[in-house]
Amino acid sequence: MNPPALQPSNWSDALVSGAFTVVDLTAQLSSATPVLPLPEGMAPIPRFELEELARYDERGETSYQNGIHTGEHVGTHFDAPCHWVTGIEHGDVSQVPVERLVGPAVVIDKSAEVARDPDYLLTVEDVRAWERAHGTLPAGWLLYRTGWAARSHDQDLFLNADDRGPHTPGVTPECARWLAEESDIVGFGVETVGTDAGQAFGFDLAFPVHTHLLGAGKYGITQLQNLDLLPVTGTLIVVAPLPIVGGSGSPARVLALVPGNVSEVN
Repeated sequence: MNPPALQPSNWSDALVSGAFTVVDLTAQLSSATPVLPLPEGMAPIPRFELEELARYDERGETSYQNGIHTGEHVGTHFDAPCHWVTGIEHGDVSQVPVERLVGPAVVIDKSAEVARDPDYLLTVEDVRAWERAHGTLPAGWLLYRTGWAARSHDQDLFLNADDRGPHTPGVTPECARWLAEESDIVGFGVETVGTDAGQAFGFDLAFPVHTHLLGAGKYGITQLQNLDLLPVTGTLIVVAPLPIVGGSGSPARVLALVPGNVSEVN
């Protein structure tokens, strides 16, 4: 059973009293963070790196600071519509209305299916079956739990690649189109390195989640953690990318507000 919707009259009191728990859905960001190798013909994504500028020394005796070097789409990150050619008219990450970055989130769990088949693809019928059990998808975020976060500490495990490329779960082209055109979701979040399946480069319509959702002015978030701590419904999510002018995306901090104690949720 899902907890009741969170409706505190005073949010600070609710936090102190334990009326809700803040769950961090963000992976730590470092030079070891897995990065998706892109197909031939696409520019590679730079890894995250720190450049030490001062560390309590002659460069700044009282300060420690670094330069940051990274691709926009590294670690837990946000895909803005203009990340894909179909979404050019829907704007960059600095133009995302802030009210779309905070909202209800629901979880669809296919971790058992993915454990049997790492190339498992979410279908329209999967989503419709979820709706029959839990109600219509909200005008918020759909989070796709696959269990893949358990692999995120290791590049090879996370990408799960062989001579045919990565093998990671994703979404069928039909389901990607349905989520973009028929559902009210604002965005789609995954535990994998990208919102599309590892083999999506070879689909009849390559990278259908990017193509359809970003083309519809919706958003993606990737490399999420701790989805197993969230209830199926009743979560409020906060997605916080940097408002990079002209940016196609950004590393993001993603937080979930869950009513009650998370140990009592599932």
